[in-house]
Amino acid sequence: MKKLKSNVAGIDIGAKDIFVALEDGTVKSFKTFTEDFTLCANFLALNKVESVAMEATGNYWVILYMILENFGFDVWLVDGRETKQVPGRKTDVKDCQWIQQLHSYGLLNRCFTLEEEMKNLRSYNRIREDHLRSASMHIQHMQKALIEMNIRLKEVISQIHGASGMKIIESILSGERDKKKLTSLCDKRILKNKRNEVEKSLEGYYTEAGLFALRQAYDSYQFYQQQIALCDVEIEEQLKKSGNDKDDKDLEKRRKPIRHNKPKVKNLGANLIGLHKGYDPTVLEGMTDYSWLKLTAEIGYDLSKWSTEKKFTSWLGLAPGQNHSGKKKKSKKRRKVNYAGQVFKDVAFGLINNKNSALGEFGRRIRSRKGGIVAIKAMARKLAILYWKLFMEGMDYVKQNAQNYKQKLKERKEKNIKKLAKELNMQIIDNKSYT
Repeated sequence: MKKLKSNVAGIDIGAKDIFVALEDGTVKSFKTFTEDFTLCANFLALNKVESVAMEATGNYWVILYMILENFGFDVWLVDGRETKQVPGRKTDVKDCQWIQQLHSYGLLNRCFTLEEEMKNLRSYNRIREDHLRSASMHIQHMQKALIEMNIRLKEVISQIHGASGMKIIESILSGERDKKKLTSLCDKRILKNKRNEVEKSLEGYYTEAGLFALRQAYDSYQFYQQQIALCDVEIEEQLKKSGNDKDDKDLEKRRKPIRHNKPKVKNLGANLIGLHKGYDPTVLEGMTDYSWLKLTAEIGYDLSKWSTEKKFTSWLGLAPGQNHSGKKKKSKKRRKVNYAGQVFKDVAFGLINNKNSALGEFGRRIRSRKGGIVAIKAMARKLAILYWKLFMEGMDYVKQNAQNYKQKLKERKEKNIKKLAKELNMQIIDNKSYT
């Protein structure tokens, strides 16, 4: 094979050491301290290296990548699955030499990396999502503590971490035991429809251990709520910088409501629109400003890095896999979706039972034949294609209701039946004319 690149190097990154291979076969190791990363950059510059390839190994690559970029190198972050060692004994020295060789022949593909200004937003959002998961765990702990005292509140109201549930829990922890006084803390709508049931559920058998467990879970939940609020502050500041500090009042349409885990970020929609130069994907079914924020944190605002919608859905992990050999279709381990792909799956999950959604009707058709898991993934892939087209092709997406979708489906079936009847030299008799 002919070498396509010259003056390139390969780096194998570990927890304690990194190994650098040059074109002439020289291999040198460095420690993973910041001082040694700088020495590595100077070593590459001294040997007139122009391009560097290294594996995306955990988080070890992040600082080295930034340092090498600041030194002016063309840094290629590559997928470890593309740099698997040839059969034989595996060492760190052989790995870095193999990466250098593959890079010199142009056999490696560059991994996606976010724009510098978006990296902070991604970090804040991922920390926020971690806090949400931890907070939900402590909600379960509160439920368990209440059940241990036979307080069946969660069977009566929709969520104990809502306004009414938290007032009752706070009152119990402050010493109140009267079920009628506790019930009076509920919202008017709950009192109107479920007063008697709530009173019965609050007649518990209080124990010291149960109250201690409830206090621990409540305090932990409140701690994570404070941490989430701090993340929201940082997200708001980052969006102000990137979105030119726009105001939601200047928008023509009201934003879609966010029902769960709404971030307390002012002018979220306007700043996202400003960041994306006027594009607004919330016209897509099920897409809110919150889901758009999570996608922006993972993907950024430049979708031109994926030349086609197929490459985009493949990167998300939503494309159907292929592993054919002759006439055989072999089973293959499915590739996991990444963070952005999971956002599309979450949106699709909320739409599959929506009777007024064309996308939901599409998903239900798939579900009837191949099951719910395949249907959700197919819906998520369709959503991702629409998302890509909206930014890259300026597609005007018009919401199509389920009735229109069903009508088109019916017309397609009638066309196929007529075509089949013509081939078989048969005649179709309408029910009305037959009677």
